[in-house]
Amino acid sequence: MRSPGLTSAAALAVFAALLSTTAAAQWFKYPTPGTPRLPDGAPNMTAPAPRTADGKPDLSGVWRGAGPLYRFNIAQDLKPEDIQPWAEALFLKRVRDSRKDSPLSRCLPVSVPFHNFFNLTRIVQTPALIVILYESPNSPHRTVFTDGRDLPTDPNPTWLGYSVGRWEGDTLIVTTAGFNDKGWLDSAGHPQSESLRVTERLRRRDFGHMDLEMTIDDPNVFTRPFTVKRERLLAPDTDLLEDVCENEIDAGHMSGDTGIRLRPEVLASYAGVYELARGREVVVTVTGDMLFVQGLNEPKLPLLVQSETQFMSTATPTGFEFVKDAEGKVTHLIVRGESREQKAARKGASVPPPRK
Repeated sequence: MRSPGLTSAAALAVFAALLSTTAAAQWFKYPTPGTPRLPDGAPNMTAPAPRTADGKPDLSGVWRGAGPLYRFNIAQDLKPEDIQPWAEALFLKRVRDSRKDSPLSRCLPVSVPFHNFFNLTRIVQTPALIVILYESPNSPHRTVFTDGRDLPTDPNPTWLGYSVGRWEGDTLIVTTAGFNDKGWLDSAGHPQSESLRVTERLRRRDFGHMDLEMTIDDPNVFTRPFTVKRERLLAPDTDLLEDVCENEIDAGHMSGDTGIRLRPEVLASYAGVYELARGREVVVTVTGDMLFVQGLNEPKLPLLVQSETQFMSTATPTGFEFVKDAEGKVTHLIVRGESREQKAARKGASVPPPRK
């Protein structure tokens, strides 16, 4: 039997998971004009990158998000000292509140870093400006001015900021500032402030692959700038779907903090490395009064406590249960996904036979 708080947390996790499903439900396939083809008709993703009339790489096309790794936790590679204490405290509070006040739950725009890792993006390139269209709540867009202008000195703060671009060889460098402090840098809840500056470096190395390098510099939130490097893949023969948000009508189903707090020694007893039967490892760590889990082909994710032994992922419908032996020592971790249950043995512990 699941704990009483599990249902509400699972509902929000399912809501988050549904946000990533629209990429698989695109328009009927329509061959994209100008796409190089292999003998079997498939797009030739390793053909040379196209170029514009002035010789610059043409970034135009529909591109897939750079993966969920940083969409759920933009700071997963950072150390505790890299995050300002107030920002870390707010992040953990938002996790405990099941992200009920996130921009996504209120049908408000999400951040530029989030967009870079989420669903499809269409880039339309012209000599003086580049338009970026997103398949995400309310189908927002950005304009990147490439006509030589500078960033405004005192911009009106906006959700997606003000962007200017310049070419450095075959790499487009986009600098964006003028953000408000209402956006979340990721779905888990890392904040941003009006001092945020995002620098993106885009290089289309061949027809179907684009290198993305994004530097986040927000001294009010982080103690140092940091850079994330990922790859984006072209999505030929498809298009973006209109995405209109009305999730706020379900706000009554959003739950807040469960109110359950575990003693530090209990949390510490769960920290460690757990090994699945196929040899993959799940790493559990403690930050503040929360557990984080990394592995399972997912980023480092915070867990929402449901009881002394049961936890819920804040980004997926996955549940976690720590199992102890008669002496109270943790022997293994049960990972409950949508379709199956997996057992991960704690390294160095003896695991009892499966229960019948």
